Amino acid sequence: MSLHRLLIVEDDAEMAAMLAAYLQKQGFHVSCAADRAGALAALKAARVDLILLDVSLGEDDGVRICAEIREAQDVPIIMVSALSADHQRMAGYEVGADDYIAKPFNPDLLLARIRAVLRRAHRAASLSHRRRNAVCRFAGWCYDARRDEVTAPGGWQVALSSRETAILRVFLANPLIPLTRDEIAEALDDDEAAEGRAIDMLVNRLRQKTDPGLIRTERGVGYLFSAEVVREDD
Repeated sequence: MSLHRLLIVEDDAEMAAMLAAYLQKQGFHVSCAADRAGALAALKAARVDLILLDVSLGEDDGVRICAEIREAQDVPIIMVSALSADHQRMAGYEVGADDYIAKPFNPDLLLARIRAVLRRAHRAASLSHRRRNAVCRFAGWCYDARRDEVTAPGGWQVALSSRETAILRVFLANPLIPLTRDEIAEALDDDEAAEGRAIDMLVNRLRQKTDPGLIRTERGVGYLFSAEVVREDD
C-alpha cells in the first residue's frame, strides 16, 4: 500500500525539519515548502494527501493560501498557528480548513489530528485528478484532460474507452507510486472495476493501446506508473 503523502508549508526551516523527521518516523512521506509558490508547485508536482499549513508565512498569508488551494481541489488542510483565538480559528474554517492546531503542540496530538483528518477524507479524493483542465506529458506521450485526448509520441491520437481514460487519469495523478487494486478501484468509483480481475483487464487494455512499459506490475501490491509526469495547468 502506498504511503500517505504530507506537505508541510512552514517558513521556519528548523520547525519544518523537526516536523518532517517526526512524521517520516510515523510512516508518512513528507515534503516541505516555505511559501505560497513552493506549496502550489508541490501540489502540481505530485499527489498530496494532507497539508499542514502555517498561518504566518512571512509576506504570505496562510489563510489566503488555504482559500486559493480550496478553490482548485479538496486536499485536506490542517492550519497551524501560534494564534489560538476563536476568530483566528474561524478564519481558517471559513476558507475550508479541515482542522486547526495551535502552537506549541504535542507532536503526538498533531499525529492524532492528522490521522483523524485522513480517516475522514475519502481516499478516492487523493487518488484522482482534482482538476480536469491539465495537460499531462509523460515519456513522449500527452494527455489533454480538457478534451480527453491521448496523443502518442509520433503525434497520432489513441482512442481510449471512458474506463481506460479513467484509469489512465488515476495513474497520471500518482506517478512512481505503487497503488493497490483496491485503491485504483476506489479512485475509479466504478463498482464493476472492484469485481474479480477487472482492474487487471483494464490495465492490460491500457498497456496494449499505449506503451506496455509505462505501467509496471508490483508483486504483492498492484501497479506502478513508471514515468515522470509533467502537468501543465491552465
